[in-house]
Amino acid sequence: MYDEAMKRLEDTVGNKDALISLATIALESGSDVKSRPAARIVDAYYEDGAFTVTYATSNKMQQIAQNPEVAVCIIVENFTADGIGENLGWVCDEKNAEMMTKLRRIFAAWYNEANNNEDRNTCLLRIGLTKGLWNDAHKGIRNEIDFVNKTAN
Repeated sequence: MYDEAMKRLEDTVGNKDALISLATIALESGSDVKSRPAARIVDAYYEDGAFTVTYATSNKMQQIAQNPEVAVCIIVENFTADGIGENLGWVCDEKNAEMMTKLRRIFAAWYNEANNNEDRNTCLLRIGLTKGLWNDAHKGIRNEIDFVNKTAN
């Protein structure tokens, strides 16, 4: 079932620009620090986790720096997942060259208008998925996925 779930995920959001909802935890400042969820829609590319290009000083990256636990949702596909957000650094860093070649092709319609590769704060975000759920009550589908142990049921 794990292989089937991975194929379905690849077919759904792999090799293309896909909109996903990304939720982080925002910590309010002050003496009575409270956490609250913060969600937004981002363009993402799926390959062994999700990747997106963002800005290192954006709210989401500051929140991930404080708490890397994130959640994602592909609304139309009834897929949700938890994961760990990781700033992989500047998009032009040699270690990111292979992934950025893919992302520049996948995001070609808007990449150059939205990003400045010369700015070292333009960074690559990887979301390493840890657990997920395909849940479509209308189709009788409920598959839990453990990305860490590579199992599904």
